[in-house]
Amino acid sequence: MLDTIARIDGEVLLWIQKNLRGAADPIFKAITYLNEKGALVILLCIALLLIPKTRKLGVLCTSALLVTFLLDNLILKNLIARTRPYEVVEGLTRLVGKQSDYSFPSGHTCTAFAVMTMILMECPKKIGVPGIILAVLIGFSRLYVGVHYPTDVLAGALTGILYAWIVRRIYLSLEKNSGASSPAQNDDDSGDDGSEDWG
Repeated sequence: MLDTIARIDGEVLLWIQKNLRGAADPIFKAITYLNEKGALVILLCIALLLIPKTRKLGVLCTSALLVTFLLDNLILKNLIARTRPYEVVEGLTRLVGKQSDYSFPSGHTCTAFAVMTMILMECPKKIGVPGIILAVLIGFSRLYVGVHYPTDVLAGALTGILYAWIVRRIYLSLEKNSGASSPAQNDDDSGDDGSEDWG
């Protein structure tokens, strides 16, 4: 079964290379570089932490990001040690530089989804939905430039979402036990009520 998944993974990447690459190459290279080494989400977390109104959101996003770095980038990547697709799939070329770590899961994708999922849960949809769209584009860009398998990106997205959800549940539980009031407690699982008080 693993061989079948690996074969399909490779075929998807070759299809993207043959049918989608071309005029959009600079766009997807720019998108993939946007979150290189987690740069985009790290800067976003710092900005949220520096603004008093968004400090709570900054703490949540930073916590989800740290969990993601620890579990996905440091543990899962090295435990599974999956070779990058451009080194295995015959005929596949990469559009960016050689990557220095293993392939599974996609670090770009998991960090983007962890932070953007937290923002989606805590903020109005007009803020959260564009963030998720950006996370999807970052994940797809990793396929487009040929440095990750589809299953790497899927795993990155799912684990990022999971870590954000777990961190938020822990925060809400601690907040409830401390007796502190929070807008998030009134709208337990969604920040899509349109409220501007989302810090």
